[in-house]
Amino acid sequence: MNIHNTAEEKIIAKVTEIFEAIAAGGNAEGICTCDQCRLDTVCYVLNRTPPRYIVSNRGAARTETDPLVRQQEGADIVTLAHEGIKQISHNQRPHFSHRGAAGKAVQEEAQPVFNIPTIVGRMFNGLDFSPMSGIQVELRRGGELVVMKDYNWQNPCVLVPNTEGAFSFWPVPIPAQSGNLHENFEFTIKAEAPGFEDLNHFFQIPVISDSQFSNTFSMSRIVKLPDLYMFPPGGEDFQGV
Repeated sequence: MNIHNTAEEKIIAKVTEIFEAIAAGGNAEGICTCDQCRLDTVCYVLNRTPPRYIVSNRGAARTETDPLVRQQEGADIVTLAHEGIKQISHNQRPHFSHRGAAGKAVQEEAQPVFNIPTIVGRMFNGLDFSPMSGIQVELRRGGELVVMKDYNWQNPCVLVPNTEGAFSFWPVPIPAQSGNLHENFEFTIKAEAPGFEDLNHFFQIPVISDSQFSNTFSMSRIVKLPDLYMFPPGGEDFQGV
């Protein structure tokens, strides 16, 4: 069963549209328009907007049938986006190469690399399907912890309450001999929790090498893992749906 929050697409599109308008208009207020601040703004709006979950295309169609509801939702998103942009721009994350008012970004050395997509997933208690929290989730490759793109992404990632067992990783790019090479990279999600069997979920990501390091976060470049479940010793072997 595929569950989708249609509010995500609307919010991502609207926030992107507003940031592009700010940049095109000269950005007189000096708002930071870097990828990290855009992502933080999306999260700011998502955390303050009721989700709209669907399980089919028919469900998506039904959510668009009421024009008054659609207009109000759009207005609320715009208001929250502008509110989030101002707060986040004046409280920027450290350890990240933010663009300045002129829109210039710090460039990485140009060399062929495999830009690994962002990896996201969720982890649940297999007995009652409640989200796991208070545990560390690791992303490993070749038995070693994978280095993250920057300090805003942690590995291990600690699952905290009220995040529905969600974890995410953005691995640092891997050097390549040239552009347009195809390669499968093997990773492991590893988690341990008292009273539960250790979880090891193996998966592969096919990646095509690019001509240079990419600093751009894109919601379209995400690998979403199946939901993972942890069980007490001797419990059902059920690693995802």
